[in-house]
Amino acid sequence: MIGCSRRSRTRAVSPLSGRRSRDPSRRPGLWRSPGRRFTPSLSVRTLAAQLFLLQVVIVLVLVVAAATALVLQSRYDGEQDARNRSLAAAEAFAHAPGTALALKSPDATALLQSAADTAQRGSGVDFISVLNKDGVRLTDPDPKLIGTKAQGVGRAAAGETFTETFHGKPTDAVRAVVPVLDRSRRVVGMVSAGIQVENVAQVLDQQVPMVLGSAALALALATAGTALVSRRLRRQTHGLGPAEMTRMYEHHDAVLHAVREGVLIVGGDGRLLLANDQARRLLNLPEDADQRHVAELGLGPGMTRLLEAGEVASDEVFPVGDRLLAVNTRLTAPYGGAPGLVATFRDTTELRALSGRAEVARKRLTLLYEAGVRIGTTLDVRRTAEELAEVAVPRMADFVTVELLDSVLRGEEPSGAVKQMRRTALRESQAGHPLQPVGDLIKFVVADTPMVAALQRGKAVLVPNLRDAQDWQAQHPDGARRVLDYGIHSLITVPLRARGVVLGMVNFWRGADSPRFEEEDVAVAEELVARAAVAIDNARRYSREHAMVVTLQRSLLPRDLPEQDALEVAWRYLPAQSGVGGDWFDVIPLPGFRVALVVGDVVGHGLHAAVTMGRLRTAVLNFSSLDLPPDELLGHLDEMVMHLDTQTASADGDRAPVTGATCLYAIYDPVGGHCTLSRAGHVAPAVVDPLGRVTFPDVPLSPPLGVGGHPFEASELDLPDSSRLVLFTDGLVEDRSRDIDEGLEMLRSAVAHPDQTPEETCRALMETMLPEHPSDDVALLVARTRLLDPSRVAVWDVPFDVMAVSRIRSDVSRRLVDWRLEESSFATELILSELLTNAIRYGAPPVRVRILLGRTLICEVSDGSNTSPRLRRAATTDEGGRGLFLVSQFADRWGTRYVANGKVIWAEQTLGRTPELDETALLDEMAR
Repeated sequence: MIGCSRRSRTRAVSPLSGRRSRDPSRRPGLWRSPGRRFTPSLSVRTLAAQLFLLQVVIVLVLVVAAATALVLQSRYDGEQDARNRSLAAAEAFAHAPGTALALKSPDATALLQSAADTAQRGSGVDFISVLNKDGVRLTDPDPKLIGTKAQGVGRAAAGETFTETFHGKPTDAVRAVVPVLDRSRRVVGMVSAGIQVENVAQVLDQQVPMVLGSAALALALATAGTALVSRRLRRQTHGLGPAEMTRMYEHHDAVLHAVREGVLIVGGDGRLLLANDQARRLLNLPEDADQRHVAELGLGPGMTRLLEAGEVASDEVFPVGDRLLAVNTRLTAPYGGAPGLVATFRDTTELRALSGRAEVARKRLTLLYEAGVRIGTTLDVRRTAEELAEVAVPRMADFVTVELLDSVLRGEEPSGAVKQMRRTALRESQAGHPLQPVGDLIKFVVADTPMVAALQRGKAVLVPNLRDAQDWQAQHPDGARRVLDYGIHSLITVPLRARGVVLGMVNFWRGADSPRFEEEDVAVAEELVARAAVAIDNARRYSREHAMVVTLQRSLLPRDLPEQDALEVAWRYLPAQSGVGGDWFDVIPLPGFRVALVVGDVVGHGLHAAVTMGRLRTAVLNFSSLDLPPDELLGHLDEMVMHLDTQTASADGDRAPVTGATCLYAIYDPVGGHCTLSRAGHVAPAVVDPLGRVTFPDVPLSPPLGVGGHPFEASELDLPDSSRLVLFTDGLVEDRSRDIDEGLEMLRSAVAHPDQTPEETCRALMETMLPEHPSDDVALLVARTRLLDPSRVAVWDVPFDVMAVSRIRSDVSRRLVDWRLEESSFATELILSELLTNAIRYGAPPVRVRILLGRTLICEVSDGSNTSPRLRRAATTDEGGRGLFLVSQFADRWGTRYVANGKVIWAEQTLGRTPELDETALLDEMAR
């Protein structure tokens, strides 16, 4: 149609005009008459009749298929609904409270029959039967079936819930069978619920007439619609006359020459049949271009080859003069019947320029967006600098270097001197570059280099051509020459500033294969560096605060373990990835060569947790000086935490309470290997015997500290020599990726080696249990027990008589001679006489004396009284009251501890050292 030229159009009108004069019925006036009726032929040879029959057949097939699908879907939905209802009813009854207990009762039928009938009526199923674990019916809507065995319930007896369409006796049904489990997860019975198949089919039969009626209605409507469409088509095809056809050609011809796209129609022989006005202008065609071969039109080799080949092309771009034309070609054969080609041309010169600029802007926005997402993912200064370089290479530059002040790298406030920086990150797109590596010190010597200029101005400096930058070359001539020889030719240097302070410098470099930097790139570089500067400054501030908190926590934790003979101890502390926490440990020597082991955990992280940990550790140290049993010590600590929480709530409601702290306190006595433990909300320790067998003793668990209102209990263990006691916080065994039971099993495997030292045990646990950066902080304390040699322990039961003091003193003196401690004999006898005399005079039986030899010499006197002696100054008229004063002069330390049946007064002397006596005070006291 559009292939007709203006000259051929006139020839095309004449036949139509002649034909119109011979057929008066098709005059234009009659064709436009609204009352005109047509009587078109209904022969199947007409297009309208064929289209009508085809549409009727298609609609019929679709309606039949849809009706069939609806019937099948209804059948499937009905059966699936029956399954779901049966399963819901069976699970509800099986999991109901009391079902499992009723199944274990002697008369389960009497207990469950009424409930099963009620559940059946409420759920809308046809039956609910309760079976024992052997499949025998205990309840059933049909009493005749009670006591009979159900078929096909073996899977439920094995613990599996299932639904099925059952075929068999007593009736075909869609049923669900659910096992009933007791608290030990054992099957004690089964519940079967279901709907009979005939009831499911009855529902379906009720739906089939409606589905078929709907299908018939749809078929009738579709047939009527098809008839209307065919009638409309007959009217349109039979109503066109010659004038109307001519007018249609004229309109098409006007559109063809008015469009802004160029149009060419090429015949099968390669000759030009038609060219509209836009095509002649874009291609600069000569006036006599019609009927000439395309090779003679001077279109260029690429476009000529495309038009001669007769191939389909979409938006192929060809240069024509100073323009870029997008060419689309389509064959005319499928449309007009005659071989040929239709080509359209669109001027894309300006569009290409605009789209190019838009693409550059889009890439820059994408770069800045990714910078916001990828820079600052961690609170590490060096890693943040590396992320900046990774984002910018290769899309922004071929090489990026980031220099930071040393004070920034240390987390300190940036110093005012910016004449030298440390290269912190370097990213390159090519290997073998001559730029200084990471770690080098970058100095700004020459005052007018681009870097110094950028620092002075506080904004980016662009150097399009480095060969022209004489000041930059003067700073390091040899290095500049290597950089230029390598091919690096353009630079943007940007000061890295945050909150008005210079943190460092970022340099963007481009190599030989990249274009020079332009002014538009400077804005992108500044925005990129500004975003990174905030992230680096945040990381610097975090590093500073984290270092302060770590320093505080380290100062609160024990630096060196005290010297003692009872245990060989090793420890580890690992802070969490998110910062320091409230885990702590301690080793506290107690009188009688006993040692207290402490491990605690304050919930949370940060400064508050660290400070709370320090307060609790100090309190434990103070309470330990009173030599309290573990349960009593935790009771005092609990009262202190409650008092602190009360003060915190009244002083500042925003501060978190201490409640949530846990603690494990253990006292080990090397004389006999006795260990007493008590814990407040803490995980139990692990005990490894000398053969490597690992146990977790059942230490009574009390609530965490600060809860109050609950007594604390103690547990006692007897540990053989060379046993290991492993105390730890929950961060060692519990993590996001595993629960505590799995962690305890891993701990058991790591320490189950009989020959491990405490240090080796700590190392194995750290390597096996923990990642490089744990989510929670970890405190670990491993102690291997030692027993005091029985030959270094001497015990005497003393009669409750003052006359026995001299005999016991003589026995002690002889034992000291056996131990080769004659130089300590006088002081020991004096201490023993005073303590033993006081116990007999003011105490209660039984009285016992024990001498322990270890790193020091300890003398202990116990009696059955709870009255504690105290040191006081005796008056001149007092007959006594000077004994404890003498003990304090000759002993290095002395004190009292309470036991279950009385108290123990002890005095400790350092071996090989003569006590320094206060002679004036001693003479004054003796003179009284």
